[in-house]
This record gives sequence, structure tokens and C-alpha cells, in this order.
Amino acid sequence: MVAAFDGAILAAGSGQRLRPAVGPIPKPIVAVGGMPMLLRQAAALRAAGARSIVAIVNSESARLLAARAIEIPAYLELCVRDTANSMESLLALGERLTSDRFVLATVDAIVRQAELDRFAASAAALLEPGRTDCCDGALALVRWRGDRRPLFATVAADGTIAALGAGESPLVTAGFYFLSQRIFDFAAQARALGLDALRRFLALLIAEHVRLAGIEIDGAIDVDEGADLAAARALVEADVKG
Repeated sequence: MVAAFDGAILAAGSGQRLRPAVGPIPKPIVAVGGMPMLLRQAAALRAAGARSIVAIVNSESARLLAARAIEIPAYLELCVRDTANSMESLLALGERLTSDRFVLATVDAIVRQAELDRFAASAAALLEPGRTDCCDGALALVRWRGDRRPLFATVAADGTIAALGAGESPLVTAGFYFLSQRIFDFAAQARALGLDALRRFLALLIAEHVRLAGIEIDGAIDVDEGADLAAARALVEADVKG
């Protein structure tokens, strides 16, 4: 039986590149599949097996959630904090997590539910103690399709990630990460080095020989711009129709 895990959502960014398409609406509030992306992502993590979920949002998003009387489900806890960067957002989430393991998702990573379920189950199995290939975490990867600012991943022959951002490769991160609480042991080191982004923190983990597996999934969309939003809505509609 797979041990329990939590869910965590990074939703504290400003989403400036999406604003021309949606106006003055923070990205977590933008609707995909008939609900704000924040709630859709929480529901997706819950369906994938997350016991409870904590999401970090900035004060702008929190104000709009309250102003629109958007109901937050009981399994979702909001952490309202205006963090300086995505790494600090992750570390803030770490203060609220209770399980030894958790699925971290960016709020704008949209994928079919079956693919998220498969990733979570496969990653959880890799973190089970006693396995010869036991890992400290796993990153969902997708084939690069030319999107801007990708985080390229180099995967070793044993399926672990050898490098992140070291140069162009066929695979990029997909916005879903199954991690153990061990990663927070490196928080002080990351801050001492002046790291300022989740991608740089992940690269530090790999440099420190934290074993992170790479699991390829299909069709994830990172919603950064208007065209991405249209594609994400189409993917979710098709997923619902089956």
C-alpha cells in the first residue's frame, strides 16, 4: 500500500505574461475547465491521492478570492504570503506540510487527470524504502515543443535526472514534482548561495546528489500566455468528454 502524501501548489506569482489575455485577474483565479486554476489544480491533486493540500497565494489573489466569495474546499489550506521568488514559496509551503512526501504543482501546469494519476502513483512507488532504485523524489517531464523559458532535463541511463538547465535536451520539466521532506534540509544552503528560483533549488539538490527520478508524461501545458490558456481549456474539455 502506498503511504499517504500531501499536495502543495505554487500560486504566488504575478502571471504578468498572461495579463494581456485575461486583464487584471491573477493567474490562480483564471478559469480553466469551469473553475479557477487554483481550485482545479487542488481538485486534480486530490483526485490523484493527495490527503490534504496547501497552496501559497499572494495578497492580490487572496483579496480577489474573498471579494468574489470563491469557496475554498475543506481539504485546501491557503498560505497567503508575498514571497520574493518561487524557491521561497516552496520553502514557505514546507512549513505547512505534514506528510513525509508531497506532490508539488505549479498552479498553471495543466495535464489530463489520468497522466497526473499515473505520475503520482509511479513516483510514490519510487520513494518506497527498501527499493534498490529508491529515490528522494521524481519530476514529471514532457517532450519540449518549443515553449519559452523551458527547464531542460538530462536523464541518466538509470532514470534519474543528471542535470537541469545544463543545455537543450528533448525533455523539460512539466510542473509536477513528487518530493520528500528531505529537500528542506538544503534550505539554509540555498539561501546562503542566494538562489532565487525553484529551478535553481532543484539544480542544487541534484548537485548535492539527491536522487530525483524523471518520469515522462504526455501533453502537459504550462499556461503562460493567451495561446496556452486556449490550449489548456481545450485539453480539459477533451479530458472531460473522455
